[in-house]
Amino acid sequence: MKRNSLIYFAAALMLGCFSLSVYAQAQASACNKTVYLTFDTGNMSAAQKVAEILKRQNVKATFFLANEKTFRGDYALDDSWKPYWQELAKEGNRFGSHTYDHTYFVKDGPKGEVFEKPQFGPKAGMTVMYNEAAMCKEIRRVDQRFQELTNQPLQKIWRAPGGKTSPTLIRMGDMCGYQHIGWASAGFLGDELNSDKYPNQMLLEKASKGIQDGDITMAHLGIWSRKDPWAPAVLEQLIINLKQREFCFGLLPKNSENQSK
Repeated sequence: MKRNSLIYFAAALMLGCFSLSVYAQAQASACNKTVYLTFDTGNMSAAQKVAEILKRQNVKATFFLANEKTFRGDYALDDSWKPYWQELAKEGNRFGSHTYDHTYFVKDGPKGEVFEKPQFGPKAGMTVMYNEAAMCKEIRRVDQRFQELTNQPLQKIWRAPGGKTSPTLIRMGDMCGYQHIGWASAGFLGDELNSDKYPNQMLLEKASKGIQDGDITMAHLGIWSRKDPWAPAVLEQLIINLKQREFCFGLLPKNSENQSK
């Protein structure tokens, strides 16, 4: 009797493994394009909703962090946000620098420097000249702070606020060891646009149809100016629509092998 039970158990186990293998192959064959979801910090009002949607859809994303003021009156890299970043890191998402004080590129300087305008910090609103060392420090400060919060480093990637760059600024990041990551034209998800002129349904339809294999998307974890919240209305349905178009969801940098269906 025991022997028969073992035989039945072994047969069931083999059948189960075969079924899982067939399922995995079916999933892999149904996923033949890749999109890269990315989020910049913003005011963090949609942060929890974005995390819930990604987890529910079993999708991972890449987040670009700056110490921006949030809807709670604190800042995105304060200790008060530590559990949030820890949980995202635990779930396998990835992270890059968005410059510590969310510094916007203004113009190139006369001798290889750049002029930047920090949005936050002690020099907020001022136009400041950064040499390579100063710009590197501004990018790396996020990495250092993220390690304090999560005990893990950023990926060696960064994104200039607003996507505003110059060849000089890109070179500075490269010399510091951080690859600049922009986004595709079709990947601009429009969450910072006026919701009266660009309603959520319009943005959803545009992205669902326009995103192509290899595209990087860009949205925020909350935007001050948009009246109609973007994430709850658009993000989950967009992910569903892209899955139906046989997209996988990759992590940056693009040489990463990690993907989620």
